[in-house]
Amino acid sequence: MHSWMSKPGGKAFSNRQPSTVDRQSLNGRGCIFLLVLLLVSSALGRDRQYPPTVPPPKPVLLPAPAERRLANGLRVVVIERHSLPVITLRFVAEAGAEADPPGLAGTAQFVAGLLDEGTTSRTSLQIAEAVDDAGGVIDTGADWDQSYVALSVLADHAGMAFDLVADMAMRAAFDESEVERGRKQLLSSLEILHQDPSYLADAVFDRAIFAGTPYSHPAEGTLDSVPRVTRDDLRRFHERNYRPGNSILAVVGDIVPADAFARADESFGSWKAETAAAPPAGNFGRSPSLARQIIVIDKPDAVQTEIRVGNRAIPRGSPDYDALTMANQILGGPATNRLFHSLRSEHGLTYGASSDLVCHQTVGSWVAKTSTRTPETVEALDLILGEMKRLRDHEPSDAELDATRSYLTGHMALEFETSEDIAAQVLQLMVYNLPLDYWNKFPARIDSISRQEVWDRIREYLNPDRALIVLVGDASGFEKDLKKFGETRIIPLPKLDLGAPGDQR
Repeated sequence: MHSWMSKPGGKAFSNRQPSTVDRQSLNGRGCIFLLVLLLVSSALGRDRQYPPTVPPPKPVLLPAPAERRLANGLRVVVIERHSLPVITLRFVAEAGAEADPPGLAGTAQFVAGLLDEGTTSRTSLQIAEAVDDAGGVIDTGADWDQSYVALSVLADHAGMAFDLVADMAMRAAFDESEVERGRKQLLSSLEILHQDPSYLADAVFDRAIFAGTPYSHPAEGTLDSVPRVTRDDLRRFHERNYRPGNSILAVVGDIVPADAFARADESFGSWKAETAAAPPAGNFGRSPSLARQIIVIDKPDAVQTEIRVGNRAIPRGSPDYDALTMANQILGGPATNRLFHSLRSEHGLTYGASSDLVCHQTVGSWVAKTSTRTPETVEALDLILGEMKRLRDHEPSDAELDATRSYLTGHMALEFETSEDIAAQVLQLMVYNLPLDYWNKFPARIDSISRQEVWDRIREYLNPDRALIVLVGDASGFEKDLKKFGETRIIPLPKLDLGAPGDQR
């Protein structure tokens, strides 16, 4: 006689023992379960040992832009994208922080930050309400080689978008109250940045590596320069650099070219053409051959050291750009990162290590970056220089090159996800005088670059023996061990002047 009990929920179950037939059935099912478990475990083991097979990335093909130059010289480029009822206008003046007047670092960013803070016909509140009513997003700013206004709205607000972008670009008011409010915001940001070791390391490195070029000052300005920028300085910068012959308008989204050109002519056509400003002088190329130099910014309260190591490199338009981009990926990019593998995976000295290829209109740099605890500063620096030397002295492997090609080609799609992304990328090509089909041909160019070509560019532009080294941290924790690396200059943080003329080295 069986005894019965109730499970939670009212269902009964028996406590009887399984019969012989039941046991055989259970044993059979158990064997099958174990076999499946072994197969899954084996598969998982293989997955951990070998990466899964991934099909090659599909090429990203951008539609050919339609381009027209208005009578006043403004270039207009249009890319149709009808997947969403949205259009993006991105206006660019081909002058950025490199055009800051001497001693007035930060002027370009100051000007750009005020473009949506009022025009001669609209207040800042009216601009904000117009954008909000259209369900739009607005952005203004300045990079090194360009200043911009970007506005995305629903396509049925296209007329408003063209008129508003034209108004901001052509008729910025620089109201005194807005200027002073913007100045306070800039100074507040700079006070915070000047205590940030990562910002200081980047600023000091750029100051030294680009000495003698228009790129050797902080684009954000300094605590000394921003208070000196007057309203008249802002107006003069705007008048000199925001001109139709020096500007480009990109229109991307749910609009046909004929309509875009007509609206651009209606909104921007009255803009008077002015005499062109002189471009930055010289093609600065690589820095002269110098011995390795070390700059230490002594910040006694720091528990970590920010490290920058690099050489001057190439401008964006250089024919060496693609090969050096591949080299940078191998040294410190997201695909096959030697610096990360050495400093993080093998030695556990840092949470991250990378390298950047920074390319401006006339000059560039190639810089390794990391941070580590103060006692590990010298070891980390030694490893960075060692990885640079190894990359310079020995050809990269086929596996590294294959991974780099795959990453660069596959990552392309992420650069063109939105209309704003497309507009920004197209304008980058135009600012740097690159062909508009550049990205469509990029995968084929990357595939055609040989290992020898990559290695040749590495040996041409990467030289750890002549690198500039910048360290920001507590100098007392590593100062005595730096002598083996070369001549060292230590600057106490309170005495650091990022706006001082001349070579920081």
